Amino acid sequence: MSDITKLLKTIIFSAVVILAGCDQSRANEYSGGNLGAINHVPGQSINWFKVNDYRVPGTGGGYCCIMLPNKWRPNLTAHIEWEIDPNPREKIPRLKEGVGFEPKALAQHEAKYRRYSADVPIPEYDDACGLTVHFLTCQQVKVTASCLSPSLPDYPIKEPIDMQEPATCPK
Repeated sequence: MSDITKLLKTIIFSAVVILAGCDQSRANEYSGGNLGAINHVPGQSINWFKVNDYRVPGTGGGYCCIMLPNKWRPNLTAHIEWEIDPNPREKIPRLKEGVGFEPKALAQHEAKYRRYSADVPIPEYDDACGLTVHFLTCQQVKVTASCLSPSLPDYPIKEPIDMQEPATCPK
């Protein structure tokens, strides 16, 4: 066998091995998507939240990125951590000179912030379009990977936007 034939066989064999390694199941593939949030509780502000350690400032537009499996699988969950300001409209004295707030007054305001965490199921999806976290009353959260707009009737989370906290929260 000539050296060229041996070299060609080695190259072909190596290519087959390499390409076989690239043929992984779609279940193990991930794609990036935006993280968004909707606050359903008027009178409180979400200062920041994290989903599986991906941090987002507040509940504004979508922020990049969270990695989600391309194919949903049973028992898929998200660990959510968040901080709320229960009185975001409180008047905090400003500095007499320069920009900002009086440090003592700001510290007193920030001492009222509350932090929570929850593990929630990620509902089944065909195509993931990022993840939207819904902050509900009683420090409850729901998530969806739906591609639909929240204003559409088929959107999976049905809770109203302006929910009032009940007198007592379920345990």
